[in-house]
Amino acid sequence: MKFGASTFIWSSPLDDAAALSLARRVAGLGFDVLEVCVEDPALLSAEGVAKAGEEAGIAISVCGAFGPDRDISHDDPAVRAAAAAYLRQCIDLAAAVGSESVSGPMYSATGKARLLEPAARERQWAWAVEGLAECAEYAGERGVGLAIETLNRFETDLVNTVDQGIRMCADIDAENVGLLLDTFHMNIEELSIGEAIRAAGPLIRNFHACENDRGAPGDGHVPWREVVTALTDVGYDGLVVIESFTPEIEEIARAVSMWRPLRTSGDELAGDGLAFLHGLFG
Repeated sequence: MKFGASTFIWSSPLDDAAALSLARRVAGLGFDVLEVCVEDPALLSAEGVAKAGEEAGIAISVCGAFGPDRDISHDDPAVRAAAAAYLRQCIDLAAAVGSESVSGPMYSATGKARLLEPAARERQWAWAVEGLAECAEYAGERGVGLAIETLNRFETDLVNTVDQGIRMCADIDAENVGLLLDTFHMNIEELSIGEAIRAAGPLIRNFHACENDRGAPGDGHVPWREVVTALTDVGYDGLVVIESFTPEIEEIARAVSMWRPLRTSGDELAGDGLAFLHGLFG
């Protein structure tokens, strides 16, 4: 198992200088991986991100940020094309820095929630599948996978449960497409987190270990022993990433409803979370 920390814990939007600083920071805290969240691709270079990982001695994982102008299931084909173009930029970065996958809720815009008629929902789903299938082919040619993240009902109206994520992977039908599971979202949506993990099985390409309040793992009521048992049952031995946010970054705080700090610092949250995960996974 490799343990990672998301750049969202400390910084947004990320640039080369911040990537270098955070790579050193997370390495110093004992992490194996820095999950680089690409909000503005113009601020990040493959050379800068690769240098950050190499100098700190840690691996890089790439995660996308999907706002309203990066909605691959949008009614407007121009918006869908822009979303695909952005995802290809993330794929190119991942290929250049050695990230096995690009992760995130790439099927829609985060925060898009509409009560649609079944036919309209199926059109939205079909547009997502079509666009992601094309991006998966592009990624496969570059040795990169896609890890589709299921989000809770308050952050998306399209893929909330692991079962829905499994269906989307099946519809895309590409060997390099799988799932990013996140305990924060599963704690809201799944009747059994353990059974959801077992259902995903070999589709799991990334895993976010987040507490029920999005704070440090171990602080809340997520059933962590159940999580570990299920991951062991399916033979998962990949990334386990702590993702949290700070209310000091107002745009992100509004998007995820983060109205108060959960720890005194990002370092404390990440460091204590990592110590808990090391003890948990043995």
